Amino acid sequence: MTDTDQPTTTRVVLAEDSVLLRDGIVRLLGTAGFDVVAACPDGETFLAAVAEHDPDLVVVDVRMPPTFTSEGIVAALQVRESHPETAVMVLSQYVEEQYATELVASRTKGVGYLLKDRVADTSEFIAALREVASGGTVLDPEVVTQLLTRARHQDPLAALTAREREVLGLMAQGRTNSAIARELYISGGAVEKHVTSIFTKLDLPPTDGDHRRVLAVLRWLDQGDS
Repeated sequence: MTDTDQPTTTRVVLAEDSVLLRDGIVRLLGTAGFDVVAACPDGETFLAAVAEHDPDLVVVDVRMPPTFTSEGIVAALQVRESHPETAVMVLSQYVEEQYATELVASRTKGVGYLLKDRVADTSEFIAALREVASGGTVLDPEVVTQLLTRARHQDPLAALTAREREVLGLMAQGRTNSAIARELYISGGAVEKHVTSIFTKLDLPPTDGDHRRVLAVLRWLDQGDS
């Protein structure tokens, strides 16, 4: 076997607030040959560890301190933005539909979302981590069901005004806000208000990156394909 044939160890950063579960996952991954370079109790230390270690894979819980709402998955989205080559596995008791949609839409390769209560076999869990780390996609069937149900029951573009549809259509063409203002003969402030209203009606909360603009355009394009 040559040097290039030598298997590489997958470096992992884990984010899990439950100390018992965190230690258990660390031991499980170590036994399976993963290198857990950091195991973090909250989103802040998790992001710092990712910045320090630049891991191949992160495993993240959804609800973490301090509010136990969406800190984990929001941090996972930040990792997708700042470390696009890092694979992301979300491991949670909950399906956060809005953020799960954003996570998958941001890049379909190297992403997974599993429900803790539905992981019945540790070997299958390890296999899922290897699949995601190698660039695959692993989604729990219940996650898929909830996301599809959410999509079927919503027609977010129906809530947009005619002007907001014009603005979104120009966004889909890659126009900046200033270019949209010139095209529609309105002020930059008016464009900002329309864009903010579009984000609100499409249920796209603020993020640290440009996810909202991209997702809004994706929904516009999806409508055109239907």
